[in-house]
This record gives sequence, structure tokens and C-alpha cells, in this order.
Amino acid sequence: MKVKIAPSVLSADFGKLNEEIASVAKHVDMIHIDVMDGHFVPNITIGPVVVKSIKTRLPLDTHLMIEHPQKYIKNFAAYSKIITIHYETCRRDLKKVVRYIKKQGCKAGVSINPATPLSKIYSVLRDVDMVLLMTVNPGFASQAFIKSVLPKIKYLRHIAPKLDIEVDGGVNQKTAKMCREAGANIFVAGSYIFGSNKRLSAIKSLRRAVS
Repeated sequence: MKVKIAPSVLSADFGKLNEEIASVAKHVDMIHIDVMDGHFVPNITIGPVVVKSIKTRLPLDTHLMIEHPQKYIKNFAAYSKIITIHYETCRRDLKKVVRYIKKQGCKAGVSINPATPLSKIYSVLRDVDMVLLMTVNPGFASQAFIKSVLPKIKYLRHIAPKLDIEVDGGVNQKTAKMCREAGANIFVAGSYIFGSNKRLSAIKSLRRAVS
């Protein structure tokens, strides 16, 4: 599986978002967009109008940490390469929502929180293009990495050897290496990259850790 680095704009300066993205664009593989609604997670970030304003050739990896995501998927689909929804917000209609994402022309991802058993998403593993395993409880940047997610990564890679496995939360050089060894291949890093005074050095250190 190809290894990819996806900086999260959650830790970028929203007042100059396109400049922030441009500062790392040549050195990463995709841009991770955290969309939060203040209900599913205790924070509010951005909506489709802001995503529309992003100017980059990199694919946008849009992570909908929101309730009733099916109401907003179409609004994000025009600007996103992949849209990821949470099992926790789509328990009853998970397959239906995944199909709807693909109908809009995007790749589909499904995410689970650290406390959610992997078994909850077995039914869609053949339908999705990516699984995002949260390695923190979602809502805020700069949280501590939850090591108990590592066995989930390892087992998911065992049962789905060709699936993209993304990790998000507390990702740095040390934790990225642990996740890579467990089987992850896409690494979302927010504060580790955008919070660094030496962003390119931070990206290079991640590359070394997961190569």
C-alpha cells in the first residue's frame, strides 16, 4: 500500500488557509479537512463554503464529524476526492450513506472512534475505499495518542490487506512509526506539521518514520 501524508488544516491558520496549504503542498499527498458541527463532537470548524475556497491541486480528504452527514455530503462532494463519515452517526444507514457518497463521484471512507469495536464496520469493508481509525477522541487538536487503537489497526490490516487504513490523532514521528508497523498507510497530522516552526522537517521526519 502506498504511504501517504495528509496534513490536517484543523491546526492551520484559517485566516490564511490557502497560504498554509501552499506551504506544505509540494511535500505531502493530500489535505485532510476536519468538518465538525458542535454536536457529534464538541467543536465547530468549517463548512462547504470554506472548502470551496481552498485552492490546491492536492486531493481533499474530507472527514465529516457531524450528525446526519447524508444531508451535507452533496455539498462537499464537488470539492472532495474522498468523504469519510462516522459509523457512530450512521449506524442504521451506513451502507446506504456509503453508496450515496460514491454516487456523488467521491471515494468513500468510514471512521470509528477509539472506543467503538472494529466489528461495527465489518459490513461495509468491501464497500469503502478507506477506513479511518481515530487515535484520539475526536473534537480537538493536540490530544494524546491512544495506544489501545494499535491492535485494531493490526487486525484490520490482517482482514483487509488491500484497504487504505488512515489514522488521525496525536500523530507524530514516534506514533506514526507504531501505526505503520501495525499496518496503517495514511497518516493525518495537524499540530505536528502546522504547529511546527520547521514544517518541512516535520514532514520529512514522518516520511522517515513510515518508510
